[in-house]
Amino acid sequence: MTSEVILGTTAIQAYLVTSSDEHQSTDVDEFDKRWEFISGFSGSYSNIIVTANKAALWTDGRFSLQADEEIDCHWLLFKEGRKKIKTMSQWLRQELPKGGRLGINPKLVSEHMWNRLSSELRGSGIELVGLNVSLVDVIWPDDFRKARRSKEAFILDVTYTGKSYITKINETRNKLLTHGADAMVVTALDEIAWLLNVRGRDVPNSPYVRSYVILDMKTVFWYVNSSQIPETVREQLHYDAKIFGSDTVNLKPYEQIWTDLGTKSQLYQKILIPSHCVYSEGASHAIYEHIFPDRRFLMQSPIIYLKAVKNQVEIEFMQYTNIRDAAAVCDCFSYIQKKMNEDEKIMETDLVQYLNEYRYEQNHSLGNSFRTRVGFGSNAAFPNYEPTVNTNVQIFKNSTLVLDSGGQYYGGTTEVTRTLHFGEPTDDMKEAYTRVLIGLITLSTLTFPSTMKMAVADSLARASLWEVGLDYAHETGHGIGSFLGVNESPIKVHFNSEVSAQQKFKPGYFLSNGPAYYREGVFGVRLENILQVIEKPWLKHIEHSYYGFKTITYVPFEPNLIKLSLLSIHQRKWLNNYNEQVRHLVGEELKKQKRMEGFYWMMDKTQYIPENKSSSITSTFYLIIFLNVILLFNKF
Repeated sequence: MTSEVILGTTAIQAYLVTSSDEHQSTDVDEFDKRWEFISGFSGSYSNIIVTANKAALWTDGRFSLQADEEIDCHWLLFKEGRKKIKTMSQWLRQELPKGGRLGINPKLVSEHMWNRLSSELRGSGIELVGLNVSLVDVIWPDDFRKARRSKEAFILDVTYTGKSYITKINETRNKLLTHGADAMVVTALDEIAWLLNVRGRDVPNSPYVRSYVILDMKTVFWYVNSSQIPETVREQLHYDAKIFGSDTVNLKPYEQIWTDLGTKSQLYQKILIPSHCVYSEGASHAIYEHIFPDRRFLMQSPIIYLKAVKNQVEIEFMQYTNIRDAAAVCDCFSYIQKKMNEDEKIMETDLVQYLNEYRYEQNHSLGNSFRTRVGFGSNAAFPNYEPTVNTNVQIFKNSTLVLDSGGQYYGGTTEVTRTLHFGEPTDDMKEAYTRVLIGLITLSTLTFPSTMKMAVADSLARASLWEVGLDYAHETGHGIGSFLGVNESPIKVHFNSEVSAQQKFKPGYFLSNGPAYYREGVFGVRLENILQVIEKPWLKHIEHSYYGFKTITYVPFEPNLIKLSLLSIHQRKWLNNYNEQVRHLVGEELKKQKRMEGFYWMMDKTQYIPENKSSSITSTFYLIIFLNVILLFNKF
């Protein structure tokens, strides 16, 4: 930080380390985990500031427990989202003198974040300094750092995508013309994967190829490590160095993007640079700076909205993929139940391994869509908790167990969360579980006008909890990709989100429905299904259409945790209908795969429940009469 030779400029007083790579990915390759190397914290979200005598780390509620365990006492930990917790800008104002300089590698921070920091530090005298070097890379020994992934890319056939890459390129070009732009820089890896129908393994849990794209009205330039692109991929993308057409994808060396941006800026009048959109950070500050100022056009990427609406082929594969995924989960849960019945010692990390293995056994599975999360007892009270060596605990029969996992398949991306209990739950646990279930059912059955904002839907999922003064801090839902990201923009369902207050649902969107409750230090409950947005054409209105949701996750709920007295007749009917779908769709898949233990577990968990309060009494009355008749008959 003080070496002008290394910095290429005068000394800096602070340095920022983010948890992103050059493409602002939320899940990055081991090679890019600079924050983990310097701090020891392995959670997937953090921002770090290092000064001459202090080191501070910011993370949110998902990873605060993990950060507490993994970083040592020399670090300052700031838990975002809590009251009176200083932001990075507030802390910098306190720690740095006027005229202080904050060093940032502009490739590793989004233009959105750069602007936010610059705005928040305005008037402080603190300067943001773009560095052409990553200081962590300087001190990170090569023999200690894992090599960058560089596996071969492959084409996802139109059988799965429903559209050729040529169609997608033309759709994107039409959007650019609508906005008056004649070119676009595509920096997000999920957008490139969708645009070119290409997939890879450069990022954990996401099927992406590390690359950039420059798209104009006549050509497509793909900046990628050419050794990762086999001849079959080149042929399908019509690559030929001598013949250039509007559908030709021209391969360029990955690093050449930095020289070409300046050169090509002279050819275009208006270049679209992706800005921040929900879970998509947008282009890096470096990309922004390499384009001539008078040619820059900063806006949300049109590809985000194109890929969010799934076509009919993608819809059908998403539905079938979730059935296969449910079969894997049911079979795994039956295995866990068997081990618990036999009083075997099972740790949280064991369950992570079981879920991963069962899911990977499915045809066309490429593993997880995110790192599997398993939390028991007090650990289940932390949203998105992941067991570590220090926090790993044994599973017992006296509390709730939250399992959050998902898979990547050629036909789609999945996520499902269930809460189990292997003993006799307390009344508090049953009430919490049932109120969370009511929230899930209420959102699942919603019919709404096409003009409704996403934020409105969130209140319905929370209403049952709010009724007794309970709540949860995270959003209820997020977008789901089709063999892409498990958190896909632009969909976010949260009543207190500015984004959710602006966005509207569209038919073909897929999103999660995940209400929850966390009693800190005691237990947690979370349930999560995937919903498909559908149109209800039989409902007509002069000014708008009506939409609803179709549930495509088919994993049973835990009857042992359901307090039937809280469920209305309508909710009981929904649950019976849901269980019937699970028995039919997943039961058939389990039998086809010869997973009979999973089949019997699933059948046991989906038994019919009484649909009105008197049903159980009436059933018991008739059962007693029936048994007496049998006894009387046997006497004769």
